[in-house]
Formats: sequence, C-alpha cells, structure tokens
Amino acid sequence: MVNVKNKRRLIARYLGVGIDRVWIDPEAVDEVMDIDTREDVMILIRRGIVKVKNISGQQHRIRKRKRGPGSRKGPKTSRMSKKELWMQRVRAQRKFLRYLRDKGLLTRKQYRLLYRRVKGGMFRSKAHLLDYIKETIWR
Repeated sequence: MVNVKNKRRLIARYLGVGIDRVWIDPEAVDEVMDIDTREDVMILIRRGIVKVKNISGQQHRIRKRKRGPGSRKGPKTSRMSKKELWMQRVRAQRKFLRYLRDKGLLTRKQYRLLYRRVKGGMFRSKAHLLDYIKETIWR
C-alpha cells in the first residue's frame, strides 16, 4: 500500500480534526495521492472517498463532585501555602482600607495606623478588621 501519511495530514488539517479521525477509502488511494489543494480535498469529500470518523470513547466530562471536608487529605498548608493565604488576607484588608479612606470614612492618619497594623498581622480577616474599626475608631 502506498504511504498516504502526508496526504492524510493535509486532509486532517483542512477538516480541523486529528489524523486518526480521517478515513480514506482503501480502493481510491491513488486518487488521494494526486491531491495538492484544498479544492481537491473538497471534491474527495463530496465523492465520499474521504470521511471523518466519529470520536470514539467518552464524550462528556465527568460531573464535578462536591468536595466536602471529608474528602480533603493532608493539612491546610498542603492545599495552599501559608504565604499565599497571608497574601490573600493582607491584600483584601488593604483594599478594604483604601475603600474606606477614599469614601472619607477614615482619615489619612487612621488609614496609616491601620495599614501598619494589617502589615503586622494584627487582624485575622477583613471582618475582624471591620470589628476593630467599629470598636475603636468609629465609637
């Protein structure tokens, strides 16, 4: 049998499928060897000499399972590093402080004081920061 690998690749590229999905009629291999252009490929497809095979195997993705605490393995830090958790927390708190300052709810001095305390790790979360502001600054 004649080597039709390159022609097969050309056809696959034209059709936008993988090489394995291209079916060529074994009796018309000589005609396939003569193709050079996309128009030739179109003619072969219309005549039924070249076809695209269906995808074999599983078609759809497996439905996502809800992952509760029972399916988690290892410590918290194996899922996300301590540094990443820290960065998330600090960025959220700093963004919140900027928002309050821009709205006029904090003065520049208060903003700076709280900013330094956020950097020092004084607050567990944004909610903790807000509680602190309510108790001490907005009394």
